[in-house]
Amino acid sequence: MRRLENPDRDYDWGSPEAIPRFLGRPPAGGPVAEIWMGTHPLNPSRVQGAKGPVSLREVAGELPFMLKILAADRPLSIQVHPNAVMAQEGYRAEEAAGVPLDAPHRVYKDPHPKPEMVYALTAFDTLVGFRPTAEILRVLAAIDVPRVQDLVESLRRQPGFLGIVRVVEDLLTDPPSPEEVAEVVTACRDAEQRGIDIKRAYATAVLVGEHHPGDVGVVMSLLLNRLTLQPGEAAYLGAGIIHAHLSGLCVEVMVSSDNVLRGGLTGKHLDPQGLVRCLDRGMSRLARVEADQFGFSTDVYSPGLREFALSITQCSSAEPDGARLPDDGRRIVVCLGGDVEVVNEIGEREKLARGEALFADVSDGVLHAVGTGEVAQAYTPAPDLPPAELTDLV
Repeated sequence: MRRLENPDRDYDWGSPEAIPRFLGRPPAGGPVAEIWMGTHPLNPSRVQGAKGPVSLREVAGELPFMLKILAADRPLSIQVHPNAVMAQEGYRAEEAAGVPLDAPHRVYKDPHPKPEMVYALTAFDTLVGFRPTAEILRVLAAIDVPRVQDLVESLRRQPGFLGIVRVVEDLLTDPPSPEEVAEVVTACRDAEQRGIDIKRAYATAVLVGEHHPGDVGVVMSLLLNRLTLQPGEAAYLGAGIIHAHLSGLCVEVMVSSDNVLRGGLTGKHLDPQGLVRCLDRGMSRLARVEADQFGFSTDVYSPGLREFALSITQCSSAEPDGARLPDDGRRIVVCLGGDVEVVNEIGEREKLARGEALFADVSDGVLHAVGTGEVAQAYTPAPDLPPAELTDLV
């Protein structure tokens, strides 16, 4: 077992307090958006080697999954992640064109898709998936702004997924002016105060407009479902599903990728055509991942992918010999609370406090977690592990 030193990311939407508080540290003085745990080449974890810290990639090779702690203090960009074919094609094209990996307009940082799963540690608000056509029309009907009413007419002429995609393409390729967006925010504020049906949609647009004034994402937000995951709830976002996290703290596990196509609520590069191309009509909703129980105290969340699953284990004195963790392959274990000791098959022990993490290899065999606390484990599930039940949250 190897203790991990994990890099953080200071994206501007991050919370200055949530992750430092989670780690038991004072506020950082600036946003801390994510902690990355894994082997992604852009920001791999590090372990102690014979001559000092080395990349986890040197020890473990390339892991198919990445684990994150994510803390959103303001809305993230409206985004979509590519499927496997689009990721490979996009990566090859940008490599052939000589686009540097760190170029601001680089979209495909690696050749992998990026399906992901979130497990809420606090109430976690997110925009995800398109509303049904009829609901979008009801939401937009109260916004007496000519540009918005043009979208209404377009969607009435062509309802359904293809009509929604056409509206998205229209918004992203010919975005409304900042003045028009301001009119939309004013109309949403009025609609919310009048108690018009679906007022949460209007409240969301007002919230987004406060953080991103004049941004096309304000209008885009009206097309999307807003959902709140409660602590302990998990949800799966497949490739091609449009989303934008709003606020909260979560564990996120995903295929090891950093491929993001953005369509608003960001100062980063936008790729309207790429985003529209990646939209999957079968992935318009966020799916709750129902847990399967493993042993006495572990819940397993598996969306049915071969690359990753997530287990959450509650350790207590009821199991003095420790709770057995699922799997015996390459794993990343992070303590979510309390004080826990992880023990491998040959009796080696590593103590973890909240926020501390370790990597375990095949040679470590089965792991047990001893103590009082909670641990999360990301791992590659066995081929015969059935996927957890997926149910719509919308």
